[in-house]
Parts: sequence; structure tokens; C-alpha cells
Amino acid sequence: MIAHLMMQPLLPLALTIVVFATARYLSVRSKDHPLANPVLVSVVTIILLLSITQTPYDRYFAGAQFIHFLLGPAIVALAVPLFRNLNRVRRSAVPILLGIAAGSASGALSTVLIAWAFGAHEQLAASLVTKSVTAPVSMAIAPQLGGFPALAAIFSVLTGMFGAAFGPRLLDRLGVDDPMQRGLAMGTASHGQGTARILQECEEAGAFSALAMGFTALMMAMVLPAVSRLIL
Repeated sequence: MIAHLMMQPLLPLALTIVVFATARYLSVRSKDHPLANPVLVSVVTIILLLSITQTPYDRYFAGAQFIHFLLGPAIVALAVPLFRNLNRVRRSAVPILLGIAAGSASGALSTVLIAWAFGAHEQLAASLVTKSVTAPVSMAIAPQLGGFPALAAIFSVLTGMFGAAFGPRLLDRLGVDDPMQRGLAMGTASHGQGTARILQECEEAGAFSALAMGFTALMMAMVLPAVSRLIL
């Protein structure tokens, strides 16, 4: 019965909305506990439902692809808070760029060092090193480094998911309360999902996170292929 219902074109869309709304409610009730992150809960729930009903992902995506379409306008809309905070961006342009560069470099190098320490295969390391870049960009970079696009996308999504879940609380523990610093940290480390999460706290933090997300993707796309032979 459930499998038959999943074949209806609008059910995957309605199911996704209901699951996320429920996950958001649980997150609010738990006072934003990291394990109750709406994206994390929604992804796990959808995967379980598709597995239980034996519904192919292609069939689910065919019904829920309107949400995927909205991803583009949502990314473009991040320019609005950035424009509203343009004056501070201009005043702090140099430290912002240095911070993003340092964060991107340390993230990539630490990933490679950890992969080497655990004896990971070079192709796995090449797929991991792009984890802090938004998934479409990481999938484009990974083959140039000798990695797998599918693995790069998975690592990117997982990084964003866990960054959004645990990032704000970690920043709280570290005493980082400046909106610019919080935004740059989240955008550099956990791209789109981190940006969406920190935007819920403060528009200014969301603006800097969106800026960091874009510059991180640009820097990684330009630098990683050029230095891949040296670090991988």
C-alpha cells in the first residue's frame, strides 16, 4: 500500500515537507540539540522510509524535484543579507580573505594528514579533501585530484550536515560570539547547510557565512588542482 502511494507524483513532495516540518518541530522542542538537527533527522527519516517501502531514489526525486529547484533561488537569496552588511565587509575585507584562506587551507591539509595517518588510499584522500566545499563544486574538483565525484559529494553533504548540527554549539563552547567570526567559521567549514543554520541565529552571521562559502569554493577550485601533486 505504502509502496503504491509512493508512486503518486506529489506524495514525495508532501512527504518531504511533512518530514522536515516535524524535524524542525523536534529541533525547537529539544532547544536545538545537535542530534535533533532538522536536516540530519530529515535525511535519516527519508532514507529509512525509502528503504522500508523499497522505493527507488529516482522515483522519489521525480516527485520531490521542485524542492531541488528551489535550491538555486535560495542560494541567490543569500546575497540579500550580504548586501545589507556590505559596509562591514568592505571595512574588514583583508582579515576576511585571510581568515577564509587560512580556514580553507587548514581544513584541506588536516584532512590529508589524517588520511595519511590512517593509511587511506590516495583516491579516498582526494575525495575527502574537498569535503568543506559545496557538493556541486566538490564533485567537479574531485576527478582532477584523482578522486571519485560520488564520494566527494557524500563527504561534502556529511560535512555540511554535521557542521550545521554541531558547529554553533562548538563555537559557543569556544567563546566565539562575534557574528562575523561565527559566520566565517560556519561558511568555510560547512558551506550551504552551515550557512542556513547560522542564518537562523543572525542575519549578519549568515551574510558572512554566505561570503565564506562562496570564496572557499572559489579558492579550492583554483588552488587544489594546481597543488594536488604536492599534497596527495
